[in-house]
Amino acid sequence: MGLLKGDSEPATPPTSLSGSRATGFNAILDRGSEFEGKLTFEGTVRIDGKFKGEIKSDANLVIGESGKVEADINVATVSISGEVKGNITAKTKVEVHAPAVVRGNIHTPSLVIEEGVTFEGSCIMEKTGTGTISAGKTQKPKFEVASMEGRKGADELR
Repeated sequence: MGLLKGDSEPATPPTSLSGSRATGFNAILDRGSEFEGKLTFEGTVRIDGKFKGEIKSDANLVIGESGKVEADINVATVSISGEVKGNITAKTKVEVHAPAVVRGNIHTPSLVIEEGVTFEGSCIMEKTGTGTISAGKTQKPKFEVASMEGRKGADELR
């Protein structure tokens, strides 16, 4: 039984589904839990409960089907199956899985949205997702036109 009996071996790590070693999550806000505030973390965090506030990390966030988040999110990657109300900035990737509902703007270099998802907002996809999105501000996409000399209508595109 680990160190309680004087053994030189440490106690066995948790093996239940909610234990961080068994699931690969550093923290879980489980179903039935509610939290309001600012969340910063390392590793991977899963939210299956309710969260309201701000989320910032250079790591990964998972929002499960029962998760309800009202927050501006700024992380490396996020996988959403629940509900999110707020702007999302992900440096690497955003995945939205059915039956998710996302109401807010997304800024990321890579976006995956499955069939059956509700997405109400806008999306900016750039090679680096280091920028942030401010509510109410829209940015026009930038286009570069290759040489169009001699083509009809070229002046209209410039």
